[in-house]
Amino acid sequence: MWSKYLLRVTDTQLGSAVLGVLATSALGLVLTLIATNLFGDYGFALFVATPFVLGFFSSILHGLSGPRHAGEAVAVGTISVVVASLALIAFAIEGAICIVMALPITIAVGVVGASVGHLLQSRSRGGRTPSQALSLVLLLPLLMGAESAVALEPPLRSVTTTVVIDAPPSVVWRNVVAVEPLPPPTELTFRLGIAYPTHATISGSGVGAVRRCTFTTGDFVEPITAWQPGRRLAFDVRSQPAPMRELSPWPNVHPPHLDGFLRSERGRFELIPLAGGRTLLRGTSWYRNRMWPQPYWGFWADTLMHKIHRRVLLHVKALSERDAAG
Repeated sequence: MWSKYLLRVTDTQLGSAVLGVLATSALGLVLTLIATNLFGDYGFALFVATPFVLGFFSSILHGLSGPRHAGEAVAVGTISVVVASLALIAFAIEGAICIVMALPITIAVGVVGASVGHLLQSRSRGGRTPSQALSLVLLLPLLMGAESAVALEPPLRSVTTTVVIDAPPSVVWRNVVAVEPLPPPTELTFRLGIAYPTHATISGSGVGAVRRCTFTTGDFVEPITAWQPGRRLAFDVRSQPAPMRELSPWPNVHPPHLDGFLRSERGRFELIPLAGGRTLLRGTSWYRNRMWPQPYWGFWADTLMHKIHRRVLLHVKALSERDAAG
C-alpha cells in the first residue's frame, strides 16, 4: 500500500527529487540525534554510515517510479546530505562550524551511497531495493549503539610548531612563562568561533607552579612538570574549556562534541640557542580526539592546533625581539 502511494507522489522527476530530499533530511535529523544525544557518539556510524544511508535512501526514493540517470541520483543524494546538514543548524542541533568541517566527508560518502543505490535499483527486478534501504536505516541505530559500547580509545596525537626569534633564550624564556595579552585575531578561523588564546599567567615558579593559559572560552590549567630556565618548559593539562563557540542563529548552542571530545593532555616549549644570539622556539601539544575517522578529524584538529601555536609563538617572537632591541 505504501509503495503505491509513493509511486503516485514520485510520478514526476521533480516530485521524486523533492520527496527524496525532504524524507532524507528528516531521517538525517533523527539519526544524528540518536548518535549524538542518545549514544554520545561522533564516529564512523555518524560520519560515514549515516551519509551513505542518506545518499542511498534518497536515490532509491527518486527512482521509485521509473529509471533515472546516474547523474540525477547523485545530485539528489548530494542535495539531501547538504539539506540535512542545514537542518541540523536550523533546529539548533549542531553549529555551523562543525557542519562545514564535516561536509567534505559527508558529501563524498553520500555520493557513494547514491551511486550504489542507483546501481542496485537499475539492476533490481523484484522491487526489493526499497526494503533494502529501510533495512539499512533500521540497522544504523544498532551500529551506533555498538560503536558507543566499544568506546575505542583514540590515539595520542602531537602537533609541533616552530619559529625563529632574533633574541637570546634568556629573553624569550620570560615571554613564554607568562604571555602578555595578545592582540585581537585577524584569522577568519578565530573570528568565526574557534577558541584562541588571549594571555597566560603563572602562579609560582619551578616544577609544581600552575600556569593558566586563558582562551576565549575559558582557562587551560597547566601544572608545570619541567622547568629549565632558558631551555625547556613542560606542563600537563589539568582542565580545559570548550574548543569553540558554535556559530549558529540560535543562542547558546552547545552540542555534545564540545565537551571532552577534543582533549589536550600536555604541552611543552623548547628553546634552542642559535648563532647570532637567536632562538629556535618549538611548541608541542599532545591531545586525543574522540571523533572518527581519525585521519579526517585529525587533519582538522592538527590544522587548528598549528594555528593556535602560531598565534602564541609569533606573539612571543614580537615581545622578545622588542625586549632584546630595547
